[in-house]
Amino acid sequence: MKKVAVVWSSPNKDGLTASAKNSFIEGLTESGVSIEEIHLNSRKLEHCRACGNGWGTCNKNGSCLIGDDFADIYKTLSEADGIVWISAVYWSDMTECFKAFFDRLRRCDATHNHFLAEKRCMLIACAGGTGRGTIECLQQLERGLTHMGMRAYDRIPVVRFNRDYMLPALKEAGKTYANALENGFDMYY
Repeated sequence: MKKVAVVWSSPNKDGLTASAKNSFIEGLTESGVSIEEIHLNSRKLEHCRACGNGWGTCNKNGSCLIGDDFADIYKTLSEADGIVWISAVYWSDMTECFKAFFDRLRRCDATHNHFLAEKRCMLIACAGGTGRGTIECLQQLERGLTHMGMRAYDRIPVVRFNRDYMLPALKEAGKTYANALENGFDMYY
């Protein structure tokens, strides 16, 4: 059975981002995938301290010296067959909580470990206001994934205006992603 880590961030557990996450997970579940849901806002996560004159233990041995939930989440991602990244959109970017985690992850994985290289990921950005900023958020997220050698299988913008047709589409996207994890991706990178 394939394992998928679903990493999401929004302070609103009942909002658009949570609904998008639930729809995608429904598709994964129907496909028989094992799911580890990681709600970053519910975890203890600190910001990078840029220790060691900017490059501390992350560069030296691929770990972070901060004693919070980072190491456990990183281990889960390393063991997953696929990763789904879902963030609410703030100022055309990921949530602050997401960025704090992602910055530390990138420092450990891109500079030393490479545990996440070649993982195929789904990227979902959810904007409840005007809807602007979802594309920029997805671009920022993909740029970070590229630093770590991960690959985006798809990038999905969800806004309050497309919610009614995107939530069912996300369920189907979950099924398609599960199938690709099991049978291979038909994309060249």
